[in-house]
Amino acid sequence: MTDDGVRLVKSDRQYLGGQGITYNAGVSSNTAGAEKVCMNVLPMPAGVRAKIHFHENIETIAYLLEGECTVFHGENLENQTVVRAGEQIFIPGNVPHAPYNLGNEKCVWVVVHSSGSDQDGLVLTSQLEIVLDNVK
Repeated sequence: MTDDGVRLVKSDRQYLGGQGITYNAGVSSNTAGAEKVCMNVLPMPAGVRAKIHFHENIETIAYLLEGECTVFHGENLENQTVVRAGEQIFIPGNVPHAPYNLGNEKCVWVVVHSSGSDQDGLVLTSQLEIVLDNVK
């Protein structure tokens, strides 16, 4: 059998992303040699949020598989989008954002980036953290 590059990625790996949350590792440069796209599963317990960040010149599409989650986004996080199970959100590159599970139940995302790793081009915007410090 020849190696044609096809890879199966099992769901038993996890990692802590620079965004401050734990992902279930999916297809990426690390797990499958992907170069232009990656996909991970992001379970978020109630009350958990990501660090505010953006992906430099990298687009994000996220599908909410389960639950409900608020995504804060914009230059100063002036926008909020409530995403419910079965809905998708598109975040252009360079747009600061942070998903925040404000509900009482966990939510589960399937997240796709236009790069081989969701850690590529990751820029934390710690100066915006104060915006979400009082949100509950």
